[in-house]
Amino acid sequence: MPFTMLNPKMVQAEVVPGQRLFSQRGAMLAYRGQVTFTPNLQGGQGGFGSMIGRRVAGEAAPLMTVEGQGQVMFGHGGHHVHVVDLRGETLYVEADRLLAFDGSLRQSTMFMGSQGGVMGIVRGQVTGQGLFTTTLQGAGSVAVMAHGGVLELPITPQRPVHVDPQAYVAHRGEVRNKLSTALGWRDMVGRGSGEAFQLELSGQGTVYVQASEDKL
Repeated sequence: MPFTMLNPKMVQAEVVPGQRLFSQRGAMLAYRGQVTFTPNLQGGQGGFGSMIGRRVAGEAAPLMTVEGQGQVMFGHGGHHVHVVDLRGETLYVEADRLLAFDGSLRQSTMFMGSQGGVMGIVRGQVTGQGLFTTTLQGAGSVAVMAHGGVLELPITPQRPVHVDPQAYVAHRGEVRNKLSTALGWRDMVGRGSGEAFQLELSGQGTVYVQASEDKL
């Protein structure tokens, strides 16, 4: 089900019978109609395996299931919201950035080392994201949160994108990512730019970048 942007920090979802969506607990701001909210203990559409992955990953963003008929408005912490529409692709995003998403999307977790090897693991530690990230796959909409709004940057085989790891929000498509270093002699003597680590994304897809280096 698509989300409608009400303002840069709020979205509305149309809830219809027979369909459901998931959201962060506490993200509901208001609703109209006959809508129910229940804690989700099964890790979303991914089932028990997804739940285990979320626990191993130290998941700090428990979900609730939203069902019924009506309109629900979502927002959280005054963060900016950005809507991503998936058409069969996979979205890679940190769980605490998920505001709400279609119940039809399959949720799972991915070990950071599977994208970027050892440097993928290092990336998780440098950015504070840990060893796992969340994936959402299928056709549907996802509302993600960010500081200061989101910029979508296309990634092509001819034009990879380098992103400050702290500004990275999510990416989708057939994308490889690795952490590269820009450490030179100026950094060694304290005269560097301060951008010692960069996240390099290559392949075919899109990366979402926030206008801030602050985590949620």
